[in-house]
Amino acid sequence: MNENLPVVIVGGGLAGALAAVRLAQRRPDVPLLLIEAGDAIGGNHTWSFFDSDVPPATRDLIAALQPVRWARHAVRFTTRTREFDAPYNAFGAAALNDLVRATLLPEQLRLETRVKHLAPDHVVLSGGERIAARAVIDARGPQGDVPALELGWQKFVGIEFAATVPDPDRAVVMDASVPQIDGYRFVYVLPMAADRVLVEDTYYADDAALDIDAVSARVREQAAQRGIAGAELRREVGVLPILIGGDPQAFWPAGDPVARLGLAGGFFHATTGYSLRLALRMAEELAGLPGPLDGPQLAAWSRARFLQHWGEMGFFRMLNRMLFRAAAPAERHRIFAHFYRLDEDRIARFYAGESTWGDKLRILSGKPPVSVSAAIKALIGR
Repeated sequence: MNENLPVVIVGGGLAGALAAVRLAQRRPDVPLLLIEAGDAIGGNHTWSFFDSDVPPATRDLIAALQPVRWARHAVRFTTRTREFDAPYNAFGAAALNDLVRATLLPEQLRLETRVKHLAPDHVVLSGGERIAARAVIDARGPQGDVPALELGWQKFVGIEFAATVPDPDRAVVMDASVPQIDGYRFVYVLPMAADRVLVEDTYYADDAALDIDAVSARVREQAAQRGIAGAELRREVGVLPILIGGDPQAFWPAGDPVARLGLAGGFFHATTGYSLRLALRMAEELAGLPGPLDGPQLAAWSRARFLQHWGEMGFFRMLNRMLFRAAAPAERHRIFAHFYRLDEDRIARFYAGESTWGDKLRILSGKPPVSVSAAIKALIGR
């Protein structure tokens, strides 16, 4: 291995960007190149999280992103409304872009650069240029269909308005009192600044199809109903996988020679679709690996971490089977309303993907939000 060659990370989304930043900070001896197809890092997305989602060793990364922080957050259902004193946070792609540019040298970042082919020791760009590498990491996100996995989808449209809200210190993270359309539907209301509010309309749906114009119109309607009126500053769109089942060995075969991060490697919470905690954890682990960081080492490490994560998500996949198979689309809100009867600590551990056995028993206890027979059939795959 030529140690003068770089570790090449392909994909400047959340996972790839955080990995590049941490690697540059902790291993300046390792040449690095981050390649992104877009004209900026992170696209046009917002990432939200609880304090407990952040691994302690990565708190400096989050601090550098200067997230918006709300002292309280609320959820609403037709049968239950709760407000929590636990803080909620969010940052946008602009902050991620700024952090990458402040950390990487100019020659370590290539934007508006598409990769046609990845191999363990090189990438080939769409224009034909070949870049040799000591290791290649695929952080591009899903590439087309994923037949090895059974997926539901969380899809959304968010619009940021030049507007104010009566209580800017509170985030509404799940308002499911809205009409239920295309599966489980809820609305976020996040005051991003004194004069900016993000309203997002989200769906847990059976398919990934998203009518952006129709959902945008619903966002405007929801904003108007909440007295949020102002110019539209930006719009963001997303479709996240929700993992129901599948074959991990087929998704990531043994001997696959290219390392993966982010959605490309299955590193997301099975039920929420969120990936920030895992992106932070994997970035920290990558920078702490010993040795020269060659292709075989990173491929073996990342695949082993995926298989570990797959095992950790077994309970959450089971819940997803109940959500998507046992509940009619218009009735899925009952499952989430049932979940939000839990205490704050159990809810926090759930979102962090670290539910204890006691938590799991408590989640499944009480009056079932779906019929017992439907739940049993969903769990056994009938």
